[in-house]
Amino acid sequence: MARFKKEGTKDLPEINTGSMSDIIFMFLFFFMVITNMRESNVKVIFKTPNASEIQKLEKKSLVATIYLGTPKSKNENTLPPGKVSIQLNDQTVKQENFAKDVRDFIASEKEARTNEEDKQKLTFSIKADKDVQMRYINQIKEELRTNNALKINYATGKKTQMTQ
Repeated sequence: MARFKKEGTKDLPEINTGSMSDIIFMFLFFFMVITNMRESNVKVIFKTPNASEIQKLEKKSLVATIYLGTPKSKNENTLPPGKVSIQLNDQTVKQENFAKDVRDFIASEKEARTNEEDKQKLTFSIKADKDVQMRYINQIKEELRTNNALKINYATGKKTQMTQ
């Protein structure tokens, strides 16, 4: 009968890691493609009016958006008579806290910008439904003006030809 000799300990072969970086970059690219970059959860329904002259904003990172429109749910705060809702960041505004909430919104947006030049270039974009009364937009403009937020943009739909 033959004897089997145990020859010392054998090393395991090394794992080939040459393609590991390819796999990591493939996963990174996959997640970058499927990720949705959403800034805020819009809680109002708005259809912007069409414009005759349109100008694109240069840097969207320097834009803070204010939404005006019909609330999507009945639980949202509205301004009297209960048909218009104003959204700052992810919260809708109550009528009694309107001035304070806008002031806090402006301060938080300015604090979020670290560079002083970016604070000066900060633009407040008003995305209002085309059926919202102008008095609500004027209230927001007055609050922005009193808090030294003077760069205001009005979001519009596609450019249309105006007939005279």
